[in-house]
Amino acid sequence: MFVRELHLRDFRSWRTADLELAAEPTVFTGRNGFGKTNILEALQYLATLRSHRVSTDAPLVHSGATSALVTATVENSGRELTAQLRINAEGANKASINNGPPRRAREVIGILRTVLFAPEDLSLVRGDPTDRRRFIDELVAQRGPLHVAARSDYDRVLRQRAALLKTAGAAMRRGGGDAASVISTLDVWDAQLAEHGAAVTAARVDVLNELRPHVTEAYASIAPHSRPTDLAYLPAAGPDVLPPAGARADVAAIGETLLAQLAQVRTKEIERGVCLVGPHRDDVGIILGDDIAKGFASHGESWSLALALRLGSVALTRAEGVEPVIMLDDVFAELDATRRRKLATFTSDAEQLLVTAAVAEDIPDEIGGRRIGVEVLDDADGRRSVLTPAAADTEGT
Repeated sequence: MFVRELHLRDFRSWRTADLELAAEPTVFTGRNGFGKTNILEALQYLATLRSHRVSTDAPLVHSGATSALVTATVENSGRELTAQLRINAEGANKASINNGPPRRAREVIGILRTVLFAPEDLSLVRGDPTDRRRFIDELVAQRGPLHVAARSDYDRVLRQRAALLKTAGAAMRRGGGDAASVISTLDVWDAQLAEHGAAVTAARVDVLNELRPHVTEAYASIAPHSRPTDLAYLPAAGPDVLPPAGARADVAAIGETLLAQLAQVRTKEIERGVCLVGPHRDDVGIILGDDIAKGFASHGESWSLALALRLGSVALTRAEGVEPVIMLDDVFAELDATRRRKLATFTSDAEQLLVTAAVAEDIPDEIGGRRIGVEVLDDADGRRSVLTPAAADTEGT
C-alpha cells in the first residue's frame, strides 16, 4: 500500500499542497513549525479519523477557513482508490470515495492504513491511561468503520448518561419525587452503556492479544540485553471482563459484567456525577520484567518500548495481509545512534516510508529516496507553508 497523490486545502498551515508520491522513502525537511508534521498528520487523520496532536478538529482547519480538505489516492495491490475527507471546524465531517456522493466520514476507514512514529510516543509509556487507550483505539479503528461506529456510539451514550447522573444527583439533593423518576431511566442507559462498552472492550482485548507477541519480539530486537516486555489489558470493571488465555473476547459476557458493575456503583456515580465503569476508564499495562514500565523504565528503556509498540503495530498490520504506510515524524532527533540505526533497519523494507526532520543530518544514511523541502511564506496573503520549488508540484498559496 502506498499514497500516490496527496492534496491538502486549508489544512493546518497549508493553504494548498499537491504532492505526487511513490513507493519509496520520502523525507520532508524544514525548520520546526514550518508544517512538515502537518503533512503526516493529514494522512494519519485520513486513516484513523483522529489527530495524534489534538483532541478536536477545529485546530486542523487553516485560520480564516471553515473547513479543510484532505484528498489521497491510495494504491493497494494494484487497486486504486481516492478518499476525500472534508474536516469542518464546526459540525460533522463528510467523506467521499472516488468522487462519489458525500457519506459519513468513517466510511473511508480502511482505505489507508498507517503506522505513525512521533516524539509524543514516549507518553505511551510514561503518560496517562488516555494515551494508551488512544493507541489501542487507533489500531482497532483501522480495521474498519464498524469499530469506529461502536466507539462513537459508546461515547454518545457515555455523555448522555453522565448528564443524567448529574441530574439525578441534583434531584436527590432537592428531595421530592423527581429523583425516583430520573433514577429509573438509568436502567435504560446502563443497558446501552454495557452493550456498546462490551463491543469496544472486546475489540481492544482481541487486538491487544494479537499485538502482544509482535511487541515482545520487537523489544527484544531493539534492546536484547534488557528485561522482557509484555502487554496486559487492565479493565476498570475487573479481571472478569478478560477471556481465558488464548480465547477471543466474549462480547455478551463482557456486557453482563459491565451491567453488574454499573448496578454496584450506581450510588457512588450519582453522588459524584461521573461514570465509574466502562472502557473509558481502562488502561493498557506495558510490563517490563515484573513491573509496570511507567515509573520504573529508564529514559532509554521507555524509548525502546515506544518504538516496540509502533514496530509491533507494523508487524500486526502485515500479519493481516496489509502493508501499511510507515511515517516517522522527527523521531530520529530523539534517538541515540544505536536506536537510529535499528529503526532505519526495521523500516528499510517498507513499501512507502514518509519521514520528517528539521535537518537532513538527522536522517540515517541508510534511508535514501526523495527529499522535499518545507518552508513558510508570510506576506500580504498571510502565513502559510509551501513546498520548495525544486520538489513541489505546485506551490502552496
